[in-house]
Amino acid sequence: MSAAISPLTTTPLHETTPTKTTFRIAGGRTGVLLIHGLCGTPAEMRFVALGLARAGYTVHCPTLAGHGGTRADIVATTWRDWLRSAESALEELRRECETVIVSGLCLGSIIALHLAADHPEKVQGVALFSPTFRVNGWAMPWYSRLFSLVRSRRIASMMQFPDAESLGIKCPRVRDFVRAALAASDGSALGTIGTPGAALYEHRRLVSAVKKRIGKICQPALIVHSREDDYADLKNATYLQAALHGAPELLVLDDSYHMVTLDRQRHIVVEKTRAFIARIIADQAAVAGESNSVPLPTKAA
Repeated sequence: MSAAISPLTTTPLHETTPTKTTFRIAGGRTGVLLIHGLCGTPAEMRFVALGLARAGYTVHCPTLAGHGGTRADIVATTWRDWLRSAESALEELRRECETVIVSGLCLGSIIALHLAADHPEKVQGVALFSPTFRVNGWAMPWYSRLFSLVRSRRIASMMQFPDAESLGIKCPRVRDFVRAALAASDGSALGTIGTPGAALYEHRRLVSAVKKRIGKICQPALIVHSREDDYADLKNATYLQAALHGAPELLVLDDSYHMVTLDRQRHIVVEKTRAFIARIIADQAAVAGESNSVPLPTKAA
């Protein structure tokens, strides 16, 4: 899901699906790829995008394949289609930027991890908002926990999971705004209402693929998760923190739900992400300085 905020500029993501749009904000040679959540759109990343753009970064927010249209469009895609959308956006951003940080919300964070594992030379860091390996938040219906037993996409396609009453947003003002906007939307700008079982099935397949690659991920990582996440329990974040190499930074929010990029503490999300990116740039500069200071070997007399 996402807020009713139109992108700064729009360009077709796929010629065959002109209603799907992405937005870009030009900046410096450090770029940030922001990937939206399952059944969402780039609008849910807009607040963070603007905050990072003000720091001088180039920001790209692509629309994943199948998203930004009808429910049938989403059901017609697989996790590999979503990944290819993100890979295409990464390639485009790399043509403009020397350093790229990949960030995502929910499903988007899992895709960000996949990109970091498969393209370590192109991704210098990952910022992960509400990473969702299991849909096990407190607001999820009891039967959603049984979905792991479904082993057939055909059976999964017969199922439908409604949005939580909270919509992943703790702030009543923002939640009411999003609810009204979703009710008046066709899905192209805001995302669909509810989640098709087939989409959750593909999400699970993506998670399985990423878990096999976690050992390859060595880039710096920032994890932001709410203690009260209604869609994905905090254990998702602590699992990831333990699984990643190095010492990933974990920020636990205490006044937000799942949609941390829209909720009450969205300003903190922007501030921590800006500081995280700044540290990566500073570390790169320090390494470059040390390399330049190493004296060249001289020939023996």
